[in-house]
Amino acid sequence: MSATARKTAPLPDDIRAMKGGTPIVSLTAYTTPMAQMMDAQCDFVLVGDSVGMVLHGLPSTLGVTMEMMVLHGLAVARGLTSAMMVIDMPFGSYEEGPAQAFRNAAHLMRETGAGAVKLEGGMAMGETIAFLVARGIPVMAHVGLTPQSVNTLGGYTVQGRGEAGAALLADAQAVSEAGAFAVVLEKVPQGLADEITGAVPIPTIGIGASPGCDGQILVVDDMLGLFTAFKAKFVKRYAEFGVTGEAAIAAYAEDVRTGRFPGSEHVFADQAP
Repeated sequence: MSATARKTAPLPDDIRAMKGGTPIVSLTAYTTPMAQMMDAQCDFVLVGDSVGMVLHGLPSTLGVTMEMMVLHGLAVARGLTSAMMVIDMPFGSYEEGPAQAFRNAAHLMRETGAGAVKLEGGMAMGETIAFLVARGIPVMAHVGLTPQSVNTLGGYTVQGRGEAGAALLADAQAVSEAGAFAVVLEKVPQGLADEITGAVPIPTIGIGASPGCDGQILVVDDMLGLFTAFKAKFVKRYAEFGVTGEAAIAAYAEDVRTGRFPGSEHVFADQAP
């Protein structure tokens, strides 16, 4: 499904139908300008709760609120015309049970116009996913490293190695059977990610998983190199905006302090020409 071939954003069923075909392309976005930049290239754009760490300086995603997700969802929606928007359900907005999850998922979709929600968890979320899907809420699942569970997982570590692989495979199968239209696999060993991709009928979206997944997603700020002090193993830098940005700011500061900016071309004459 190429960006030039479609005139409207894909639906969750369109993403599901891409299983085993041309790899699905996705990035996170949190602002209108960034959404505009990626709209023509992505099949879906994720308004991730990673916004808490990327834009708000939080130490984890746990402090992200529904209000923050709505705010950034609205911003991203203004920048999209071709890509489907998926929005994360923040920590504490769905774990209590299916009814709570439906109220908050419906609120996110109603307020932002998102095409689907994403929530973390495997077998434990099966009932909730089925409840949402039965009531018209498309769900993208997320298993493996689930950042909202970082305190119980013991940090941002690879998930599913050794004997733990069977449980992670069962998680992926459970969310698929519950009705999720796709599943994100985060920080999963390549062999296990390939096994899961072959075992489930829905697309797998890898982030630190395998090139054999049905699609890939990255945090856009990581991919563009906006962070100069941190780079995860699974991130490929396609630019170094952080380095060039710091250099540009330093050049601006120098120009201001030495009187080189603003120059005559940047100011207005006393009389109109």
